[in-house]
Amino acid sequence: MDIELKNDYVEVTSTGVNDLLNPKLEMQNYPNPFNPTTMISFSLTMEFTENAELIIYDVKGQKVKQFSDLRNQTSVVWDGKNNNGKDVSSGVYFYKLKAGKFEQSRKMILLK
Repeated sequence: MDIELKNDYVEVTSTGVNDLLNPKLEMQNYPNPFNPTTMISFSLTMEFTENAELIIYDVKGQKVKQFSDLRNQTSVVWDGKNNNGKDVSSGVYFYKLKAGKFEQSRKMILLK
């Protein structure tokens, strides 16, 4: 919040207030399409990394892989395996980053 004194009144602007209420998030994976691995990079403000998690879903909406405890991380590498360590099939997958009440999703393609 910025406060500026102008002649006979004080002007208050909300610069930065949205940054406190909503985390800034930039997220992408590279390469995309990928085989056999892709790096999913993200940028979160520090106060939102404690409870952040990255979840990968298949096109049916079923959870394939989950990465928790993303503190002090700016990326994860997905090797095309599910939570049981088994290779998943070629196709479209979605990854969702959750941080507090904030969520953002992106699409990626695994080609074998």
